[in-house]
Amino acid sequence: MYTHVLCPLDGSELAERALPHAVAQAKAFGARLTLLRVVEVPLVPVMPEGITVDIDLLPHLREDARQYIATQVAALREQVSELHGEVMEGRAAETIADFAVDRGVDLIVMATHGRSGLSRLAFGSVADRVLRLAHCPVLLVRANP
Repeated sequence: MYTHVLCPLDGSELAERALPHAVAQAKAFGARLTLLRVVEVPLVPVMPEGITVDIDLLPHLREDARQYIATQVAALREQVSELHGEVMEGRAAETIADFAVDRGVDLIVMATHGRSGLSRLAFGSVADRVLRLAHCPVLLVRANP
């Protein structure tokens, strides 16, 4: 039924709670599994004259994301026959949804941090936006039991 499973990760232990579910789906269907980390480009506020901001942060974020994904792929290599890791830049939800369309993903498995109320309003929900944008099924794993 599924040939390509996508598991977006943000580097948190909460997001990693979706991994066993993604692995199980990939194994059950003999599907390819892709782990994706999206590096969100930090917004640099306009600063008063004479105050500088270190905008060289992006290369470090990219390298951290690459190392993180490589570590996750290495840890799962023996469990999934076809496993890939990807790092992309952009807004998380939109990048995940676009990646799924562009790469023929037919299932997205990701954790939801379980925020509600004002916290959800303030921080938004990447999982909620992916659910609304995705053109394929999305399996949401509640990270907070």
